[in-house]
Amino acid sequence: MRTTDLAGKGLRLTPFRGVRYVPEQVTSLSAVTSPPYDVVVRPDGLHHLECADPHNIVRLILPQAATPAARHRQAADTLARWLADGVLAVDPEPALYVYEQRGESAVQRGVIGSLALPDPADGVVLPHEDVMAEIVEDRADLMRATASNLEPLLLTYEGDGTTQAVLDRVARRTPLLATTTEDGYAHKLWSVTSAAEQAEITTGLARHQALIADGHHRWATYQRLREEHPGAGPWSYGLVLLVDTLRHPLQVRAIHRLLHGVPVAEAAASLHGFCRVRTLDAALPEALDALAAATAEGNAFLLAGDGGFRLVDRPDAGLLERTVRHDRPAAWRQLDATVLHSALIDEVWRVPDGPDHIGYIHDTVAAVRKAEQDGSTAVLLHPVREDVVRDLARKGVTMPRKSTSFGPKPATGLVLRTLAAG
Repeated sequence: MRTTDLAGKGLRLTPFRGVRYVPEQVTSLSAVTSPPYDVVVRPDGLHHLECADPHNIVRLILPQAATPAARHRQAADTLARWLADGVLAVDPEPALYVYEQRGESAVQRGVIGSLALPDPADGVVLPHEDVMAEIVEDRADLMRATASNLEPLLLTYEGDGTTQAVLDRVARRTPLLATTTEDGYAHKLWSVTSAAEQAEITTGLARHQALIADGHHRWATYQRLREEHPGAGPWSYGLVLLVDTLRHPLQVRAIHRLLHGVPVAEAAASLHGFCRVRTLDAALPEALDALAAATAEGNAFLLAGDGGFRLVDRPDAGLLERTVRHDRPAAWRQLDATVLHSALIDEVWRVPDGPDHIGYIHDTVAAVRKAEQDGSTAVLLHPVREDVVRDLARKGVTMPRKSTSFGPKPATGLVLRTLAAG
């Protein structure tokens, strides 16, 4: 979203003293990074990251203990110990951080900083998805315990080239750190400590508003903690990565559902009379192509978990009429995620919408594999078009939670913000 007149209420990014790993104290920087907390597939992915290095950031963002209180206390104790032992160190000067991710076919370059949290009514930062209260509460408890922002949110804005020109200039210098993660992405980070360059970056951003691409639950957590600590203190800011989507368009992927304990045959049989269900004699790539073709004509889903795929489409008009809310725009009513939850999950399958019953997995292969391992049903979705996301956000309409996955997502662990460091 490009906005040139926000009456002084645009994005206000400020420098901060980043907390970073000391390279000599860890196996490698790639061994201590992690995907965002909600992308880690548990328990396999979590165990893999914990074994990569004893100081992997996953021990802070997804601590393991018997109770939530014990988990959060453990994360706080671990963070304090790593700081005391010199595993993590606070940068000497407040900085903005230019961050680049480079893959085989894409380069994304943005700026990480501490964003002054605007009033939601100002429309400076626009969410596009609903959130789950229990996840917000968990993230809030973790942030309270650690007094830290452990991973940046991903925000996009439609820039005018001013800020991006500074970022590109900085990126021609020797980076502060460079590493390549298991997914093949090369990551580089530069520190911007010059007051003049910081002003160039922040002045350019101040004319714009942003869309939350990734991190809705953490954004809701930032807002909650800001309300708990009124005033202009450190809780009034949150760690973000801002990317100019006109220069670096993000990829939009779907987030898939895992229906715990629901066999595929049972899920498919329940849809009789409500949808068309066809068994596909195809491998995953071809099945996804069939899903894409079906979604061009209407709502469609893939069921997986028993070694095959079933294509579900043409939901009954009467079912949609009585289950999908009428007080939302047509674009919202027609979303696959809307129909999936309102008509199929709530009405036909009657699966409670909670973490014990529904999992959310970003990676398609991981979703299918997990369903096959557990004897559950993976419901695969086709991505929503970005223009639909932005149009609904402009109208103040939020999509069903976990409707989109924008990427590439920033690696967690390259730079943290602790409230004590400022």
